[in-house]
Amino acid sequence: MNLNTVVAWVDARERLPRRGMPVAAAITGRYPADSATESATALGEEFWLVKPMYFTTQHWSEDGTEHSDCFVDSDGVVRLPYGRAGDEGVTHWAYLPTLPGGTTHGVLGKDVHTALPNAWGTRPTA
Repeated sequence: MNLNTVVAWVDARERLPRRGMPVAAAITGRYPADSATESATALGEEFWLVKPMYFTTQHWSEDGTEHSDCFVDSDGVVRLPYGRAGDEGVTHWAYLPTLPGGTTHGVLGKDVHTALPNAWGTRPTA
């Protein structure tokens, strides 16, 4: 089995994932200024990083705010595609890879007992 995968990044300004899909999201923004090490008027450091998120066409935040066409992380933080409102935007997204040694994103029930040992017995190709 081949454990290598190729990630196909998509520009979030051009196309969005299917509703409900878990994705890897490349997020850019600026960390808040650290008052202990920076002056109160200084801005924090810029970042661009990847986080697992899911995409949805409609999301209600805990404060009642409605968001459309947005990415949501496991803490419920909403990020919009780059260029829309917000301090942190999703520049690119990619569908998550399949499970090691397989062609699916999930295995349930008795099939796990077969899938796991098969994946452990494989090694990445160089």
